[in-house]
Amino acid sequence: MAQKLTPKQQKFADEYIESGKKEESAIKAGYKSRSAHSIATENLQKPAIKSYIDERMAEIASKRIMDATEAVELLTSIARGETKETVYIGTADGVYEKHKEADLKTRISATKEILKRYPDNNKLVEQQIRKLKADADIAESKAKEARSGESNEGQTLIVDDVGGIEDEDAGS
Repeated sequence: MAQKLTPKQQKFADEYIESGKKEESAIKAGYKSRSAHSIATENLQKPAIKSYIDERMAEIASKRIMDATEAVELLTSIARGETKETVYIGTADGVYEKHKEADLKTRISATKEILKRYPDNNKLVEQQIRKLKADADIAESKAKEARSGESNEGQTLIVDDVGGIEDEDAGS
């Protein structure tokens, strides 16, 4: 059974957790400044105070660390396009802020990470991933076409499920 701390000891421990400065914490807890150093050193050696500080530090650390459920929820939010990222665009008129959803490759990556946690995933999910990959490949092809200024009208693009794009007319 843990020993109960006095109000001064608890105040000292809470201040010490916040600042990490033992003498300053003792003074803020109400100890006299001339004896603050020795009392702080003594307090930090008392098992009840050490135990209280250790428990509180563990509690604080656990709140900062993401658990598995939170991680999967975040990945799901990214995969669904619900999580927006802020992008800053600089123009001649100034800098603009834009919120956009994750690109397809990021969404696919998030989906894959989720599926790693569910080894018995079904065929529908696999097909959805293949569709997302195909959409990403098509978008990438269109972007390349737009950058190069070339037009592939009249040509047929074949998108395989491995992720590459082949031009049917390229061999002829």
